[in-house]
Amino acid sequence: MNNDTDKTMPLAEAVTRFVKTGAHISIGGFTLNRNPMAAVYEIIRQKITGLHLYAHSNGTGLDELVGAGCISRLEIAYGGNGKAAPTCIRFARAIQNNEIQFEDYSNYMMSLRFMAGAMGVPFLPTLSGLGSDMLTTWGFSESMRLSDPKIVDRKLAVVDNPFGNWGGAKKVVAVPAINPDVTIIHVQKADHMGTCRIQGLTFADVEQAKASRHVIVTCEQLVEKAVLRENPDMNQIPFIHVSAVCHVPFGGYPTAVYGHYDYDAQYLKQFAAAARDEAAFTAYQDRFIFGVDSHGQFLEQVGKDRLEAVAADPRTGYSVNMKRD
Repeated sequence: MNNDTDKTMPLAEAVTRFVKTGAHISIGGFTLNRNPMAAVYEIIRQKITGLHLYAHSNGTGLDELVGAGCISRLEIAYGGNGKAAPTCIRFARAIQNNEIQFEDYSNYMMSLRFMAGAMGVPFLPTLSGLGSDMLTTWGFSESMRLSDPKIVDRKLAVVDNPFGNWGGAKKVVAVPAINPDVTIIHVQKADHMGTCRIQGLTFADVEQAKASRHVIVTCEQLVEKAVLRENPDMNQIPFIHVSAVCHVPFGGYPTAVYGHYDYDAQYLKQFAAAARDEAAFTAYQDRFIFGVDSHGQFLEQVGKDRLEAVAADPRTGYSVNMKRD
């Protein structure tokens, strides 16, 4: 691969090129943090459906995709939007109404599944889940598993410890690797080749990226490669894993991006209120998603005052004045 390959492109082009109907995708971030929201809104605007989503513990991105009818199958540990919605509202409603098919894992299980995918091994062992009905309650039918070669034929497997009782466990849970068609993450800095630097907690984003066939990166800052070479130990994702780089400032809004802006509690409360009512949710989508052509226009709808209100304090990396209740 040419080290100088320029992978920058408009977000709409990246989504069109790599996110296809029925694709298996994963999105980065964790609850209120660093969801790739600009990409999520673009997927919705392009009306891409039938997606199989893998999410570690996601929030607004998950709820928007489910609410828009983009997701048909879901594998997840948790979905919540903090105080605004401890459990994502459209996500919970879709599960309760059998609108999507899903299987749930523990947070640690999902981390290991992405790590197995990144390592190129078929599974990794854990003790997580032992003693819970997570082991016996499966969401995907045998016929569904047989119909899609991208879905593993078993949710998990409880197997004998091959080393007897070594480590104090006679049984371990083998969780299968995840290898999405495309992973979408939002980072603070990237260069035109796709080398990425994430500030603050990385969650499972690095493993998700390395496990995936294609990776779309949206970034707050598009920098020259010399900038990232100054402190290479701070770069978590090498360019070899990345397929597209999209410069999208505020691309994680309304979730938080450490060092740049906080999550917008006011916006998320308004979103939660709309998500509980069908007419209000349709009006919300018409204004903020389908009523605009880009993330820039979405931010204009949000307004400069809201963006300034969530700006990060340079010392702490988050907003110190925002009312979070």
